Amino acid sequence: MLTRESLLILTLTGVVALFACGGSKHQTAYVTTPLNNGVTAFRLNSNTGNLNQILGSPYPTGISPSAIRVHPSGKFVYVANAGEDSISLYKVGSDGALAEVTPRTATGKQPAELLMDPAGSFLFAVNSADNTITAYSIDAGSGALQKTANSPYATSGFTPLKGAITSSGKFLFVANSNSSSISGFATDSSGGLTPVPHSPITVGNEPNWIAIDPSGKFLYVANLQDGTFSGFSIDGNTGELSGMSGSPFGVANTSTATVPISAVAVDASGKYLYVTSLGSGNNVYGYAIDSNSGVPTTPISGSPFAAGSAAAFIVSDTTGSLLFVGNQTSNTVSGFKITASSGVLTLVSTTSTASAPTSMVVVKEGK
Repeated sequence: MLTRESLLILTLTGVVALFACGGSKHQTAYVTTPLNNGVTAFRLNSNTGNLNQILGSPYPTGISPSAIRVHPSGKFVYVANAGEDSISLYKVGSDGALAEVTPRTATGKQPAELLMDPAGSFLFAVNSADNTITAYSIDAGSGALQKTANSPYATSGFTPLKGAITSSGKFLFVANSNSSSISGFATDSSGGLTPVPHSPITVGNEPNWIAIDPSGKFLYVANLQDGTFSGFSIDGNTGELSGMSGSPFGVANTSTATVPISAVAVDASGKYLYVTSLGSGNNVYGYAIDSNSGVPTTPISGSPFAAGSAAAFIVSDTTGSLLFVGNQTSNTVSGFKITASSGVLTLVSTTSTASAPTSMVVVKEGK
């Protein structure tokens, strides 16, 4: 079983989920693999869930790529290189191929995550080794990054690993692994960040992942060491977090051992919550979500579902009908079809990544 420390060394946990609606038959998926310093591109069939590697990939990145983000225009891809404190910019070809534009942009120490506002105006690098967030404005024509005037911003927590932005773009949150807390920020029109009330807020031990539902009302965080996940309501005016009744939540488990919770995701409808663990076998748990409170209630029929070993991240496609899980000791990505009426997951594909996958993003074809 991977420990939190080994997971941090491998990934610095930077996975991106896109929950847009609609989509063509084909999409493009990009997966980072830090052990070979590359990003592999796949054609994704929206009907079958099959991933087919694009000729010419993997494309070289900087040292130890930890996170990947695609611009809403589909023209640019950004990769955080944790091993060299930089961001790589790529232009996207008509066939999904990537061409890097140099020089790379400097970040803080060990960028673990990249976040972008919904409009694609700003990119935020979450720097795990110096506990900061660096904000950049994005040139709409070239994709070039320019650090904003008051950047970087302190997280007031130690080792921020993973984050999320609400669908409105008003609020940004990061999980501070080594201080068991979440830091929240309000964003402004210049890319500036201001702490929300009572930030940072305490959660379980070693928070490793954040997911926000599509409405921007509810936030969930995976507490790796505790084997739990915490749930919060988000104040739409201030961004303040309020704990859900019964939080933190544990997963159903027949043994007495702690189940290390690695990631959480909410489906595109906002009806279902999925939780992954670093174990092997049945390691993807699903729950229905109470629409009023956000509390995960009834386990989905058939849960937990089987992915590969050390399921370290979970990400949706752009149609919201497919879910992908990255398996770090299996060196694979498991693809699942979501049954819209029940949330049941059906395994439809298993794709080799040759090396441990650490982040994945899916974009519509032809954007």
